Amino acid sequence: MSTENEGTAVPPAPSAPPAPVDTPAASPQPAAPHPEQPPAQAPAAAPYEGHGPFAAHAPQQPAADGSGAPYGHTAPDASWPPPPPPGTPTYGGGGGGGQGGWGASYQPPAPKPGRGRGGLVAGLLIAALVAGGLGGGLGYTLAKNNDETGSTTVSASDTGGSLKRDAGTVAGVAAKALPSTVTIQAEGSNGEGGTGTGFVFDKQGHIVTNNHVVAEAVDGGKLSATFPDGKKYAAEVVGHAQGYDVAVIKLQNAPSDLNPLPLGDSDKVAVGDSTIAIGAPFGLSDTVTTGIISAKNRPVASSDGSGSNKASYMSALQTDASINPGNSGGPLLDAQGNVIGINSAIQSTSNGGFGTGQAGSIGLGFAIPVNQAEFVAKQLIKSGKPVYAKIGASVSLEETANGAKLTEQGVNGADPVESGGPAAAAGLKPGDVITKLDDRVIDSGPTLIGEIWTHKPGDKVTVTYERGGKERTTELTLGSKVGDD
Repeated sequence: MSTENEGTAVPPAPSAPPAPVDTPAASPQPAAPHPEQPPAQAPAAAPYEGHGPFAAHAPQQPAADGSGAPYGHTAPDASWPPPPPPGTPTYGGGGGGGQGGWGASYQPPAPKPGRGRGGLVAGLLIAALVAGGLGGGLGYTLAKNNDETGSTTVSASDTGGSLKRDAGTVAGVAAKALPSTVTIQAEGSNGEGGTGTGFVFDKQGHIVTNNHVVAEAVDGGKLSATFPDGKKYAAEVVGHAQGYDVAVIKLQNAPSDLNPLPLGDSDKVAVGDSTIAIGAPFGLSDTVTTGIISAKNRPVASSDGSGSNKASYMSALQTDASINPGNSGGPLLDAQGNVIGINSAIQSTSNGGFGTGQAGSIGLGFAIPVNQAEFVAKQLIKSGKPVYAKIGASVSLEETANGAKLTEQGVNGADPVESGGPAAAAGLKPGDVITKLDDRVIDSGPTLIGEIWTHKPGDKVTVTYERGGKERTTELTLGSKVGDD
């Protein structure tokens, strides 16, 4: 399935509360943010696209005009990470290099018509705000008329702030978590940018978010983070991981009273568990929505729709909590208020609303599991660069239901199975089709990549594969790849 985070700009409107007079020194408020770049499409029940932790390049799709260029994109190069596969989800949503690069060339399948993309792009929901104002006016008129009739009303015994909101309620979780979330505004050196969300990771002022939220500001851009109380801080990018779609930024002059959100265990999450998402959908900061975990281990490949050949891959938590453009990078919480994921991508019908042309939630949102995100964030804080697990082989990103095929050719003349690499040491050869990784069924190259990235370098995995029509198994120790290049 594929996802994206782009959309048509809408009339400017505030996406975050104004900063109070006593706000700490920070960079000037950027101009109205451009919609957040939509995430790439990712695989789920529908076809998806993605790249992997072990040399894999997406097949080059022939253009409709027969030019041979992939759907309006330039042909993928040998750099890491691999390009998104056809039909990737939108943002909401890697390792080999030289030897055993991300992918290998292969014969592209015939283009599939009519695949839509939806995106988690930052935007402003003007129509909804106007409707709210109208409702207020009608309410006043009705109340006034009611008074003139002399009717008697009855007041509730407990209202508003006098009600007790237990820690396990949605209101209780939101009250505790909101002060530790921020609305992020990123502006590139070209003046373009977008809005997303992030959450406090530690007391040192590190904020975790999506790579696609801050990508515009990586090279000479500007970043700011605004808390729900209106206090705004300038920030800088500490590190970012294109393949994982995770980034860490750090507040400048961070306050001493930061409260990091507690991190849960995404491996223990079950389908049906309650979820709470916090973000800035369409620029509406500090919005809380609820739902459940609707699926686990959903293979998703997503990209920002910019036309680059790189995509992000995840074995995602799927939720029906409402996630829209601007929710990207925000926390997905469990019923106790623990972070279980980072909202990253959505599947959408791509038929946008409110005249924006942007796609919105249809109940299919995807979050990066927090166990993976925590590992990536700590690596970024430590060295500024991501570390990816890899098998050291080129894999086809062609969409199939039969498994992940190791390609017969490598990238730019490199060996399809890296000499001396993990796959070679495990006895794998070009043409082998991997069907399972441990107990996880593998139906395609992007699925294999997403599953490998849930592991750490050095982990031992059992690989089930087919060769010559016979099923075999082997033990493989995952290697490592540092950086996105």
